[in-house]
Amino acid sequence: MKKFLFDCGTRDATASFGILALRVMIGLMMLIGHGIPKIQNFEKLKTLPDFAPFSFISPTVGLMLCSGAEVGASVLIILGLATRPAAFLLGFNMVIAAFAVLGSAVWFMGPGVTVSKEPALLYLVPMIAIILTGAGAYSFDAGILQESKRRRW
Repeated sequence: MKKFLFDCGTRDATASFGILALRVMIGLMMLIGHGIPKIQNFEKLKTLPDFAPFSFISPTVGLMLCSGAEVGASVLIILGLATRPAAFLLGFNMVIAAFAVLGSAVWFMGPGVTVSKEPALLYLVPMIAIILTGAGAYSFDAGILQESKRRRW
């Protein structure tokens, strides 16, 4: 279980620095741009209508789950702690945002388009990269699971 949660992937210095930059920038963008504003505007946002695939939960619970994923998973990704599960959670959140919440929206932004799937999909791409690469050597995961070699698949 420890390997599943805390495997940091590569320990190469250059690759780990690139992954660190990706984790910190994407994590801060999600945290500051989406997670914290959702918590600050919780009362206004919780009155949104149900959407079809998740109509079995209330809008309030859905917003709490979304906000929790955007804040909690973003902080874990920035720190590099349980990075792959956190990236999966945030990536799943972006899939729900793109295909359930914004299901009828157009795919790409363009002239006169105010709502599209593009921002959610643009956050999904780095989450897939983080899931595949791990957190790198500059993370708490690397300190928790100390191995001399990268695990072979």
